[in-house]
Amino acid sequence: MPIPNQAALDFLLTRRSYPARTLTCPVPREAELRVLLSAASRVPDHGKLEPWRFIVLSKLALTRIAGLVPGRGAALNIDPEKIAKCVAQYADADMAVVVVASPKPTDKIPALEQTYSAGAACLSLVNAALAAGWGANWLSGWPSHDRAFVTEAFHLAAHESVAGVIHIGSISAVPPDRPRPSVDAVTTWLTA
Repeated sequence: MPIPNQAALDFLLTRRSYPARTLTCPVPREAELRVLLSAASRVPDHGKLEPWRFIVLSKLALTRIAGLVPGRGAALNIDPEKIAKCVAQYADADMAVVVVASPKPTDKIPALEQTYSAGAACLSLVNAALAAGWGANWLSGWPSHDRAFVTEAFHLAAHESVAGVIHIGSISAVPPDRPRPSVDAVTTWLTA
């Protein structure tokens, strides 16, 4: 019979993200963030390829990146409201971690499985931050999917992409929880 870790299960059953705009200072110090990154790196990783990496964005870096958004948005004819929203995502943040999908060449592990591992690193980082008492949110937005932007903003290699931008900080407000899916509505039980 398994021995449950009830505290961990209770955490997972009640976990929730906090809107990035509600996260404030203080943010994790480097030593605290290293613990969270260590937890985030303990994800399924077939072939032990480590097909992801982390870029920690300080306030100064976030301000620089926010300044890149309007020009790139205008070049892509993005709606001005969407541009403003993405500027705020970076300009209003105090710290964020970019989880970079960085697939490794191999015939053994499909690229898609490597992408899944990067996504798992995003969720593990969010959960580690929440478990440590911080607020956290996994965001992306159109800039993180634009090759020119991610190359200039994050210096990504041609084979890399942004899996997520994880905002971490102190919780300033607790919004109401969102409706959760019905397990019965999203589950199929195959018995034969």
